[in-house]
Amino acid sequence: MLASMTEHAGEDEVAVEVVDNPARGRFELREGGDVIGVASYALVPGDGPDTPDRVVFFHTEVRPDHEGQGLAARLASSALEATMDSGRSIVALCPYIKVYLRRHPEPYAGSVVTPTPVDIEAAERAAAAER
Repeated sequence: MLASMTEHAGEDEVAVEVVDNPARGRFELREGGDVIGVASYALVPGDGPDTPDRVVFFHTEVRPDHEGQGLAARLASSALEATMDSGRSIVALCPYIKVYLRRHPEPYAGSVVTPTPVDIEAAERAAAAER
């Protein structure tokens, strides 16, 4: 899933895009070829054929030199929209994603589910693998 965004800086335009990188378990906020932010997740299979897979968000950050520009919110929005568009459920363990969902419940509320012990374990394993 690729979502493009453009930030305006005076007369110059800097293209910023959000790209899902499933091999690394994260949505990447990119400016040019540089990764300037991430929303890390673990993918947990659904419990049965009628239960969607869950995307467990556990960490979001934007490089300090890009803070204060609303980019974390754009990253969160794009990641959550891509998750919904894929038919997966959203599990918010990341404090930033939790706050974002609290402030912007729609259109996400119907896709947000309560974390299970399996979700927490998957996030812990994914976070340890990032280190």
